Amino acid sequence: MLTKTKIIALASIGLTQFSGYVQAETTLNVVSAGGQNMVDYVKTYLAPKFEASHPGVKINIVGTGPGDAGSHKILEKLSAQKNSGLEHWDVDVAVVHQKIGGEMVADGLLAKYRSDIKTGTLVTRDSAENALGVDVNGYVMPMFHSQTAIAYNSDFIKTPPKSYDELVKWTQDNPKAFGYNGIKNGMSGVSFVTGWIYAYGTEAATLSSAPYNKDIATSWDKAFSELKAFNKNITFTPGNAGTLDMLNRGEIFMGPVWVDMFYSWKDQGKIPPSMKLSLIAPGMPGQPMYYVTPIKAENAQLAREFIEMATSPDIQAEGIVKRFNWYPGIDAQHVQGNLDKATWTKLFAEITPSDLSQYGKSFPIAPYFDDIKEGYERKVSN
Repeated sequence: MLTKTKIIALASIGLTQFSGYVQAETTLNVVSAGGQNMVDYVKTYLAPKFEASHPGVKINIVGTGPGDAGSHKILEKLSAQKNSGLEHWDVDVAVVHQKIGGEMVADGLLAKYRSDIKTGTLVTRDSAENALGVDVNGYVMPMFHSQTAIAYNSDFIKTPPKSYDELVKWTQDNPKAFGYNGIKNGMSGVSFVTGWIYAYGTEAATLSSAPYNKDIATSWDKAFSELKAFNKNITFTPGNAGTLDMLNRGEIFMGPVWVDMFYSWKDQGKIPPSMKLSLIAPGMPGQPMYYVTPIKAENAQLAREFIEMATSPDIQAEGIVKRFNWYPGIDAQHVQGNLDKATWTKLFAEITPSDLSQYGKSFPIAPYFDDIKEGYERKVSN
């Protein structure tokens, strides 16, 4: 039976132990990487629901910042506590990016807990088992999945390309009507280039798994040469938002975007209803955010209960899909019954769960990812 509990989030994320607050009998620390919307989600949505089901519990949430840098601060914190030899660590639940989640597992910082929660069986996607080459099976639960896809204006494009091959042909027939931001100023362009290498260089399954083979990148010369030729027929955009802006203004008619950003802009009327999405073969990458719990979390059981609630079908449907237009962390079929038809149709009519399973790829492991970006700079940009 749980004792009266107070959950207190990290007041800071330095490498020293927390101080300056009065500890309750039980203290559970919760911390999240990501943007302010991640913090607000826990604070305004998850916290009230968890507190209602756990009388005496209070959740405060503090973020560590966007991107891998925010997750890396959490990794540094846990590493410092591991090296200090503390019996218990003062982080109990964390939300981290895929890459850093894998590093945490490799460094022995996380507990294997997924089989201990009821929702653990509701996720089968590869990203719940493989984090850019690191086996994370059992150590993580996806909070949500972000995904890139090709946005297009259906007023002008009745039959969008279904593959990179068809896209190349389309740009030859419609020069300058496709736009992306190269590999700078936004990850949607980086994702497009990565998908190009999956299509014409080396398949995603190889590049997303260890061990690293430095010789593989030497086989990409033809792929980069063809990408350089492709770029002559396209328009470069200033970034993720820039691609959507140019689509909205009719300066381009097609380009890679983040799905959640696309639907948020559509909901806000910043792009017209005629804009639609296509996830082309052999696929484009996206990435999850993970819920994790450290191996020496002081309140491991309560941490599991929090993650179980946060990954339940009703919370994933209302909190993740309806509020943020993210794809759910658990498999989509488990949230369908908790969504109204309009919401389900909006998020899955154009890119179905089957499309995501077949064409939703992971980013490559770090050394291959570096090879792709360096190869683009040397052989495509120049």
